[in-house]
Amino acid sequence: MRTLVLIKPDGVQRAKIGEIVKRFEDKGLKVVAMKLMMVSKEQAERHYAVHKGKPFYNSLIDYITSGPVVAMILEGKEAIEVTRKLVGATNGAKAEPGTIRGDFSLSIDFNLVHASDSENSASYEIPIFFNEKEIIEYKRVDENWL
Repeated sequence: MRTLVLIKPDGVQRAKIGEIVKRFEDKGLKVVAMKLMMVSKEQAERHYAVHKGKPFYNSLIDYITSGPVVAMILEGKEAIEVTRKLVGATNGAKAEPGTIRGDFSLSIDFNLVHASDSENSASYEIPIFFNEKEIIEYKRVDENWL
């Protein structure tokens, strides 16, 4: 199973890329695609289409396009559920300690990461940021132990 994760502009600006990726890898998830990029307005609008018309929609678009993000695809057993648990609650002030947001975020606005919330979301979101040629198939040496 695969999921999309974005380290948002606040995560990149606060130099948390390595720490965040480490948490996913330490858990046993495999990075099969990753890139530092600027999200275009078109990509942002596609990504947040579900929120179009809501009062916070424009601020989401402005924020995700305000600076570089790290887009990645993680793969592993129950990757979506495991990733969401590692990320923590959307509002960093309410996220459990030990989660990415619980350890590094105090708000809902600057919560460092996005993670797909379902298989349908992952299937929709991944092609917004990656094409098939950018996804690498390989086996980690420790996969049998995970």
